[in-house]
Amino acid sequence: MEDKIIAENELGDWRRSHYSFQISNSVINQVVTVIGWISSRRDHGNVLFVQLRDRFGDTQILVKKKELSETIFESLKSLKEHSSIAIRGRVVEQKNSSNEFEIMPEEVKILSVSNKSAPFLTQAISSIGIDTRLDLRAIDLRRNHLQNVFKIRNTILNSIRGYLSDNYFVEVNTPKMIATATEGGAALFPIFYYDREAFLAQSPQLYKEQLTMAFENVFEIAPIFRAEPSRTNRHLSEAMSIDVEKAYVDYNDMMDYLDNLIRFVIQSINEKNQMELKSLGIDLPDMSRPFSRITYSQLIENLQNSHKYIRWGDDISPKLLKDVFGDEFYFITDWPASTKPFYVKSKKMDLLTDSNTGDDSHVLSESFDLMYGSLELSSGSTRINNKVNLMDNMKKKGLSHKAFDYHLRVFDYGVPPHAGFGLGLERLLMAILKLDNIRDATFYPRDIDRLTP
Repeated sequence: MEDKIIAENELGDWRRSHYSFQISNSVINQVVTVIGWISSRRDHGNVLFVQLRDRFGDTQILVKKKELSETIFESLKSLKEHSSIAIRGRVVEQKNSSNEFEIMPEEVKILSVSNKSAPFLTQAISSIGIDTRLDLRAIDLRRNHLQNVFKIRNTILNSIRGYLSDNYFVEVNTPKMIATATEGGAALFPIFYYDREAFLAQSPQLYKEQLTMAFENVFEIAPIFRAEPSRTNRHLSEAMSIDVEKAYVDYNDMMDYLDNLIRFVIQSINEKNQMELKSLGIDLPDMSRPFSRITYSQLIENLQNSHKYIRWGDDISPKLLKDVFGDEFYFITDWPASTKPFYVKSKKMDLLTDSNTGDDSHVLSESFDLMYGSLELSSGSTRINNKVNLMDNMKKKGLSHKAFDYHLRVFDYGVPPHAGFGLGLERLLMAILKLDNIRDATFYPRDIDRLTP
């Protein structure tokens, strides 16, 4: 049987009078206007039960054939999920519940019609593969599961901004089109910038360091771009980074700030998102103790004592960390200077003797990574604020002084001691909500295989 053609109405002068959460005892027997999309419907012949979804939740619409024109009733009866409608009607109590309300429509506007059956159930975690879901991401984001995820994401962003602002940080914006690599890596996206080559920014690092000269304490929440050819469930080519930089402190101070920031975020979620947490079945991480700290050298020794094959100076794979740490926040500190970018300060007189080679030239750095289990969430450090030392470190890393002249020149004017960190928003959300795939922590993910939608 072919679908009937349903006429769509103009919005005209209709405007919403109430959101779903405002339908309560205070408006019983009043005429209200609600607008949204159909999340589900039940057809009982001459009676329809329609769930109308707005940004806060569902309102039940009780549609009786005998109380509407046949044209309007048949149109509503034919509508599929995801169609948008506006209802003007009277609020009544549901007969089978003393605490719920529904609306009996007196007028209806059909604003947009869904021509296909819903590809996903809005009430459940979808069994459809993530790539299929991402092809229709706007529809996917209507599912209850992701609605809850992104409401919590919104709380995270608001709480971070609130915490940093209350601690005298200034929110800044830095260029996303740059002339040279921030960290000297190869993982860059080149772009055409008028008549020359430029790159998408991997990090706001050098700019936020410079801004400490003017504002002391700065932060930025913005996208970063990494051309890493990775297909893991924890990597994105475009991610949101929370970058923080503060003058007159070192990396120990910044670990304290980051610890307190995460605690504030968890507290805010606990206060504002109980319904979402319950729906997701999530218990928030335990925040009763400060995050533990273990040095890189101590961790390597522990792994070696556990018969793991790893040498001092190696990166530490997530697989190795899974065997050591559970679902907890912790810092790995004092990484080898050779593994860190050129702007990271080395620890004075801190050398380590490699038991395998006898080499005592392994310089440590004033650096840290914040981890949750085996997932890296943040990296931070004390930065080099002496021009000669910075230039020496750039030379060791094989970087051209000329390429970074725009940055080096400000060091002639006394850059203050400073430290900071970058925190991945999607990874933080992944850790807190135990998401399996980082692509469900961002609206429209970009990775090695996906450039649309």
